[in-house]
Amino acid sequence: MVNRYAFTRTLSSILNPLSSIFASSPHAVSSHHLTRWLFLRGLGLVYFTAFVSLWVQLSGLIGSRGILPAADFLTAVYSQLGAQSYYYLPTLFWLNTSDTFLHLVCGGGALLSLLLIVGIAPGPILLLLWAFYLSLMVGGQDFLAFQWDNLLLETGFLAIFFAPWQFWPKLIHESPPAPVWLWLLRWLLFKLMFSSGAVKLLSGDPTWRDLTALNYHYETQPLPAWTSWYAHQLPAWFQKSSVVGMFVIELIVPFLIFAPRRLRFIGCAALVALQLFIILTGNFAFFNWLTIVLCLLLLDDAFWRRWLPHRLTAQIPNAFSASAEIGRGSHGWNGFLAWFYPLDPANPRPILLVRMQQILSLALAVLIFLLSSAHLVRLVAPLPRPVQQALVWIAPFRSINSYGLFAVMTTTRPEIIIEGSNDGESWQAYEFKWKPGDPLRRPTFVAPHQPRLDWQMWFAALDTYQNNPWLINLMLRLLEGSPEVLALLDHNPFPDAPPRTIRAMLYLYRFTDFNTAQPNSAWWQREQRLQYAPVLSRASQ
Repeated sequence: MVNRYAFTRTLSSILNPLSSIFASSPHAVSSHHLTRWLFLRGLGLVYFTAFVSLWVQLSGLIGSRGILPAADFLTAVYSQLGAQSYYYLPTLFWLNTSDTFLHLVCGGGALLSLLLIVGIAPGPILLLLWAFYLSLMVGGQDFLAFQWDNLLLETGFLAIFFAPWQFWPKLIHESPPAPVWLWLLRWLLFKLMFSSGAVKLLSGDPTWRDLTALNYHYETQPLPAWTSWYAHQLPAWFQKSSVVGMFVIELIVPFLIFAPRRLRFIGCAALVALQLFIILTGNFAFFNWLTIVLCLLLLDDAFWRRWLPHRLTAQIPNAFSASAEIGRGSHGWNGFLAWFYPLDPANPRPILLVRMQQILSLALAVLIFLLSSAHLVRLVAPLPRPVQQALVWIAPFRSINSYGLFAVMTTTRPEIIIEGSNDGESWQAYEFKWKPGDPLRRPTFVAPHQPRLDWQMWFAALDTYQNNPWLINLMLRLLEGSPEVLALLDHNPFPDAPPRTIRAMLYLYRFTDFNTAQPNSAWWQREQRLQYAPVLSRASQ
């Protein structure tokens, strides 16, 4: 008997610490007031970065003298589709496509982002930010068709319902966040991460299957940083181990998003660690920072109390108590509806109005979840026709999306070098600000800013100029000497007058190594392959 009790005490001493790590207290009531407060400010910062980053490039990309003028695009679409254009291309630029209005929308978005950071009218501001960024994505055409643009729009759309709809809410007076919208934002994070891992396996790409993808990634990613050069030199065993770790984080860790709080915190740490590693070895605009902002939603107010200044967390108790009362006092149908639109003791409303809001929130949340889930289901099975039609119907709004970068790893790095000449014999290269060009120039960090022309040049080099007609437009603008387009470049070899002819050549780039980098300290080796596009001259315009 003594041995049995001793064994029980020993077993308890082992299991109790484990249970404290991997399980939440049954009496704990999670509150997310401060989590929402931090999330919305983080989202505002990402929005601000996205708008300002685009603003400084706007004229050269889609202005009247840019590469793909928004006005020409909308006019061409309207001539083909008529009034249907307003549905397929939902944008404020139907009202006005002048350069002034383009800048007004972009600058207005930056200003609204600051208001969100300050905390003024979060709900209405998020609605305007969503409309402004959607308008720019539509008008931006190829230059705003990146997955992080979609992710920002989808996150911003869900945040409209997650945010408080008060003019200047204080933490202590904020209406409590509706659990369903918190859950849907977490579901978005799950969809993003799990899809990113699944597409790599489902693509059948041999570099993912044999764990050699990172042998190529650092060298062939769109805009390497100088750290990418060093990461590329790491031994093969480390690269393979990194791929295994990445698959664990992208395919297994996402399930911890829905686990008890302690496990969820571990999942949050792993997801953030992956994003920080990507930030340190590449330039993926605001993508990784936005993902980290989504990871904040895996934490609760009890966590923030331990790490944030008391002057901030001191505002939580009343809000926390209110949430606890709602959690303890809501049962049955009332409790179920409160999950979609919680009752707010500090701001009582007519019960009929509250019920209507709860039911509408329920219907919208279920619809969003079903359509969002369809993007995961379609990875492994065909969708029913009605679901396919529903996805087509909502596609123009870019707010329920599929994700998955680098499903197929590029193993070589072609680069387009644009050159001009006045005699057709000697050619001088235009140097871009961030993409590889001069082999001696060190790759640099540019994220969270996204040089969108440099990015598009990477995609164009992997394809043909016929599938990238904007590149011919770029060459024509350089022949014209367009100051808006030249401002997107780092070096113009023809400062006095544009060249008479221009061409695009394709080179193959490879990182040097510790041996071949000497004696000239080159970062790249390159060899010319072929002429990418026809030679253009001023006479051919």
